Amino acid sequence: MSALALATGAINLGQGFPDTDGPREVLEAAREAIASGVNQYPPGRGTAVLRQAVARHQRRWYGLEVDPDTEVLVTAGATEALAAVLLAFVDEGDEVLTLEPAYDAYGALIGLARGVHRTVPVDWPDFQPDPQRLREAITDRTRVILLNSPHNPTGAVLDAETLQMVVEAAERHDCLIVTDEVYEHLLFDGVRHVPVATLPGARDRTISISSGGKTFSTTGWKIGWLTGPAELVSAALAVKQFLTYVNGAPFQPATAIGLDLPDEVFVGIAGRLQGGRDLLVEGLAAAGLPVSRPQAGYFVIADGAALGFDDAVELCRRLPELAGVVGVPVSAFCRPEQASRMRSLVRFAFCKSPAVLTEAATRLATLSTR
Repeated sequence: MSALALATGAINLGQGFPDTDGPREVLEAAREAIASGVNQYPPGRGTAVLRQAVARHQRRWYGLEVDPDTEVLVTAGATEALAAVLLAFVDEGDEVLTLEPAYDAYGALIGLARGVHRTVPVDWPDFQPDPQRLREAITDRTRVILLNSPHNPTGAVLDAETLQMVVEAAERHDCLIVTDEVYEHLLFDGVRHVPVATLPGARDRTISISSGGKTFSTTGWKIGWLTGPAELVSAALAVKQFLTYVNGAPFQPATAIGLDLPDEVFVGIAGRLQGGRDLLVEGLAAAGLPVSRPQAGYFVIADGAALGFDDAVELCRRLPELAGVVGVPVSAFCRPEQASRMRSLVRFAFCKSPAVLTEAATRLATLSTR
């Protein structure tokens, strides 16, 4: 879809990357690190300054005590962290449970680990799992429960009651919980993020994954991390060293600077994104498209059926011609056997500048007159 946007000159609301830079302090710290010679291999677990900043971050925001020397691993973005964990703990035939739709790397990584991908659907418009269905999906065959909250592509946030139920089921069936929390600071309308690791009974079996890319608008730096019990982190490290070995030396101290920025910086980042969400939601509504209002993240989901398109793939291919905008069909985040549930839904990114979103909203509004 990004290639289609480039070829047609359409506004690219398909791929989730910001078109503006993040905090000045973070960017300056990267320049300073490069200029001062931080350009060679960093330590295998990541630079001490970033590992310590991650530990402070977990304590500051969530009250989690993490040992920076044994319970933190720096990775090439959250996706490598997911790869290292799944390859470390999933053997052939082990089941990994996710919500569906899901970030597209999940299925590929589970397949790479030779695991079996099981899912629980989340449906329009609130995209919350049915608690009973989720409970029943966790069995003695489940090796890993992979939870993504805040959720991509839907922007839904799982509540503490659902998360506690997952923890209890994980204890009952003795499985690991892996959490993808990359949108943890991009929350709207007063919604709170509750890390699974903070819940009773969860810490000893939970690996938490996040990154600086989404929060600080530095997606190209690929600086992520995972935290968890030392023995679980060491197992992930044993795999990570044969994936990228190490990564992003000058970007690690810069990301550490970002994690230590004042609360108001994080509030401002989320507030600007919320403004972008509102701009795009209004444009989609003006185009006659029903919209689910996301609680977090980079994306909003709209239903193209109202415009006579029950196939979002067809709509997305024609949107550059119809409105000069590109989106992504939500069915792309589902396995083939489940894609029909999301057949008419389109994901649009609002992590763009106000000027771009205003123009996109204006263009989308013209759909209602066609």
